[in-house]
Amino acid sequence: MQTLPEKFLQRMQERLGDEYPAFLASYKAPSYRGLRVNTLKLSPADFLELAPAEFMLGGQITEDGCSFYTEGERLGADPYHFAGLFYLQEPSAMRVGELLPKKFCRVLDLCAAPGGKTTQLAAKMQGAGILIANEIDYGRAKILSENVERMGISNCAVISASPETLAERLQGYFDLVLVDAPCSGEGMFKKEENAIPAWSEENVKMCAARQKKILDCASKMLCAGGRLIYSTCTFAEEEDEWQLRDFLKAHPDFSLQMQQKLYPHAFQGEGHFMATLSRAPSEETARIRPFCIQRNRAAEKAFSAFSADFFDGFVPDGGIHTLADGRMYLVPDGMPDLTGAHLLRLGAELGEWNGRFFKPAHALAMAFGTRARRILSLTREEAKRYLRGETFSSALEDGWAVVTVDGFPLGLGKAVGGTVKNHYPKGLRLRS
Repeated sequence: MQTLPEKFLQRMQERLGDEYPAFLASYKAPSYRGLRVNTLKLSPADFLELAPAEFMLGGQITEDGCSFYTEGERLGADPYHFAGLFYLQEPSAMRVGELLPKKFCRVLDLCAAPGGKTTQLAAKMQGAGILIANEIDYGRAKILSENVERMGISNCAVISASPETLAERLQGYFDLVLVDAPCSGEGMFKKEENAIPAWSEENVKMCAARQKKILDCASKMLCAGGRLIYSTCTFAEEEDEWQLRDFLKAHPDFSLQMQQKLYPHAFQGEGHFMATLSRAPSEETARIRPFCIQRNRAAEKAFSAFSADFFDGFVPDGGIHTLADGRMYLVPDGMPDLTGAHLLRLGAELGEWNGRFFKPAHALAMAFGTRARRILSLTREEAKRYLRGETFSSALEDGWAVVTVDGFPLGLGKAVGGTVKNHYPKGLRLRS
């Protein structure tokens, strides 16, 4: 590990006092690594029963996650990871999920990439309501979209827009807004190679100024009586406690419910700050334009014919939105107008209509694959071959099929004359 910045150490010594030696010693210990079970697909207990020995699972962190240690294993290359059974997430970052209220139906993750907290929100929602995941950086938004797809989430729109653009169009719409703010990353020093050289007191001040603007936008999009969750992976008071102090002064209709800072010497994790704020109830109601679904009768007829053959009597809920290029999405009821945002995903992608044929999307298999009529079930070792692009012999009748690992969808295949051709997306394939 690189040498920690001297000014950072001085700041932490002044803040922690007698706890400082323990804090400093924590940087000599191995970094904590975390795994959160995707409860959209299975329970933590079922995962623990299924997981192979090399996962080396340890103590439970949240009701849907586990801490773990592993020596040399690349869990991101495991078929269960490709099947979306778990998300690799730093343990203290998982704790934000414990702040979520029991009921919420219109949710915004404002700074969402790469998707750890978005997928945690989706698991809590269990397919109900509207989840919008935004990331202003389009490149990072594409990674976010891939993770949403991998986890089989069907009620999430992934967009790329500035907080200002969204605040102008979605005032008072959400009952829950999560701001996992971009920060100086002091809790990432052991995890990210660039975190230490990028740190400076000037950067702390710059991050605090940016967070202020983001929080102001977030406050406009929260409905009366709604909940705002703020988190960072830094220890700087300017970005944490002082940030909230200034926010509450500027927004008297908000109140602080709780705040907590996790230090690496006192918690099994690399560090996090989190807080919950609520907005006072009022009589005002938001007037939001609904999303305008583009209908294409021919495309919908083709999808209906495909579904009759592909699914075992299952009909997905939601309106079907067909883009000009033929891509089709299942849009959850109640989706707001997202004009002005770059749309990467609108609910579950169904497939593509080329004017003659409907071709199913990978996302369709990941979200609804367990309802398919033709299923090719593979072992974990066979699944690795599928993820590398291999075909398989099978007695399945001809037609589109879902390929699974131990019963969990991995992707699509097409059975033709005793062979299941591989339709796993080439850009996602497992490299040797």
